[in-house]
Amino acid sequence: MTLTLISHTLCPYVQRAAIVLAEKGVAFERRDVDLANKPDWFKAVSPLGKTPVLLAGEDAIFESAVICEYLDDTLLPRLHPGDALRRAQHRAWMEFGSSVLNTIAAFYNAPDAAVLQKRREELAGRFAQLEAVLLARGPYFAGESFSMVDAVFGPVFRYFDVLERAGETGFFEKLPKVRAWSTVLAARPSIRQAVGSAYAKELHHFFLARGSELSRRIAERED
Repeated sequence: MTLTLISHTLCPYVQRAAIVLAEKGVAFERRDVDLANKPDWFKAVSPLGKTPVLLAGEDAIFESAVICEYLDDTLLPRLHPGDALRRAQHRAWMEFGSSVLNTIAAFYNAPDAAVLQKRREELAGRFAQLEAVLLARGPYFAGESFSMVDAVFGPVFRYFDVLERAGETGFFEKLPKVRAWSTVLAARPSIRQAVGSAYAKELHHFFLARGSELSRRIAERED
């Protein structure tokens, strides 16, 4: 069956699906769309008008979590734990990862310094929660084996690589397990290859274009 991943270059949810596909070792085509000018064929396969969409032959699957579950149901190696309780817990932490992405969006869209600081504190709190549950033995979320939770957080941490280069630092201070986890994920081939070579530059320009407090700070540093 031909697999086609309908994508947007900066979408972290697309990256999840691309990472899982790479971990499964399955060939797939990637087709980017302009979400500001959605073509009719895309509207037909994406009822919510969002990426990613996976085309499995002529059948469309939308929503990243559903796509990842489908891939794990149908392709080896399994990225979810075999135990039902552990699998449910991993799915819960995947949802936690989505909430972190929402807070990241609120951070880079913050209209003023006070809101930006509040969102930074919210992110710090989320990462402190992760620090408390990460296993000391690592290197991945649940120990030695790469899991679906790792596929979710690879794109999360990628934001902070770009933010730190733009001068927004200190997110992982006093969080050695989170820092170590993010470093291991950044080096994994499936995660590195989930974005194009221009990703960091494009995300930097995206931050600058938001008209937000973060945009102003980055612009001031570059003057």
